[in-house]
Amino acid sequence: MTQPHIPADEADSARDAETASAPSYPQRSTAQDHSATQELPSVQDATREMPSATTIPAPTAGTVPSASEPTAPAAPPAPAPSAQEAPAAGGAYSAPTGEPYGGYAAPASPEAAPAPTAVAPTVVVTKKGPGWGALLGAMLLTIGLTLGAVFYARPAMLRASTPTNLNGGTVATVPVSNSSGTDWTDVAAAVSPAVVTIQAQGASSGGTGSGVIYDAQGDIVTNYHVISSVLGGGQIQVTLADGRLYSAVVVGHDKTTDLAVIRLDNPPSDLTVARFATSANLQVGAPVMAIGAPLGLSNTVTTGIVSALNRPVEVSMDESATSEDGAQASSDLVVTNAIQIDASINPGNSGGPLFDASGAVIGINSSIKSLASSSDGQAGSIGLGFAIPSDLVVSIADQLIASGTASHGMLGVTVKAATTTVGSDTYVGAEVQDVSAGSGASAAGIRSGDVIVKVEGQEVTSPKQLIGYVRRYKAGDTVTMTIVRDGATQDVSVRIQ
Repeated sequence: MTQPHIPADEADSARDAETASAPSYPQRSTAQDHSATQELPSVQDATREMPSATTIPAPTAGTVPSASEPTAPAAPPAPAPSAQEAPAAGGAYSAPTGEPYGGYAAPASPEAAPAPTAVAPTVVVTKKGPGWGALLGAMLLTIGLTLGAVFYARPAMLRASTPTNLNGGTVATVPVSNSSGTDWTDVAAAVSPAVVTIQAQGASSGGTGSGVIYDAQGDIVTNYHVISSVLGGGQIQVTLADGRLYSAVVVGHDKTTDLAVIRLDNPPSDLTVARFATSANLQVGAPVMAIGAPLGLSNTVTTGIVSALNRPVEVSMDESATSEDGAQASSDLVVTNAIQIDASINPGNSGGPLFDASGAVIGINSSIKSLASSSDGQAGSIGLGFAIPSDLVVSIADQLIASGTASHGMLGVTVKAATTTVGSDTYVGAEVQDVSAGSGASAAGIRSGDVIVKVEGQEVTSPKQLIGYVRRYKAGDTVTMTIVRDGATQDVSVRIQ
């Protein structure tokens, strides 16, 4: 079994769930021309249900709160907010009516795998803890996601950045640092204006999360679970770093990757747009910085390092589960190869950006792992956070902005965990049990008994990690996979469908 995790934002409605324990990167062309290979996502969404009676007044564009109106959710007079307290939609803290994205099954031993790409714990956002098997067919890239993040982090010293901003607006840049280490003061000052606090209030639930400004048109990237409560009707209020309030609408959402895009109504002309870097070049040990609204405390900055890359994180957002033989009863299972970080993130951080030392976004924070939780199901950071890799974020965000939806490819195989031997070497991988007729895997000659051990040179240590890798690609992409058959390795070219 896998171990459970806990989400990192404040906007979910799963009250009844059980508990459990850069160097520089190529900058994103803000014209949405991102060709970098998409990397994948993270684990638990820390969204808390807000009282159903709470409503969010529709602010007029650019409204600045008066002295009596906090510009961001304010902490209670005394004592300071605890993990059991969540900010109400109006800004004041009140006892929450729900728990962070649901309960979590009792932890189980993780799958065997080499560090740092060892199999990560599974997070369950519903009463039932999902089973373990992985169906890389209909489930592969249609698995619902609720948090995830991919790993690649090795920002170097701060360096000047003057990216071409085809999306308009002001691009957050960081001045060159002459020090031998990262000066987070400069980075925070430069990029904080691109981070927002999001309050979503649906008919019966709501919560607080974070987001990052994607373009000058007012598009903001966040987690699906941050805004899911308003999909059936409700209001979204966005607070900019300087306190201005705006109403927003949902442009598109993708439950499979736990990503969504919202857009400000009548956005101002002076928005600061975040700069995205590829997550493909990240390295373990690279310094990172997270900014968001943990427990409703807007503009909170925390720092740390990349602890691991390609960490498979699994979250289920409903009652269904994956059976041991790999059968998937629902598409609400999210598996992401995430970036694991030790920077502190908590409920409310979900949807907020993860920056490298150059001030570029390399991921979207989405979940955390916790050893234990309080009686209400909420637990805080223990230094195990997860973020959805920027390459995946950019790919999905561009699709959502263009059409409101995102497409996902499919490999067309059912697999199970297995080990295989080549000479004196033993490999851990995903053994193919069944191949769907007419699928890309079938056309490539993959057959039952083959053990998939690599995808584009990246080791596959479990079925879940294979799912995370495939999720990076769209239908029509061609991917090189390494398989072991009859005691020998061979590469096959597979067209994702």
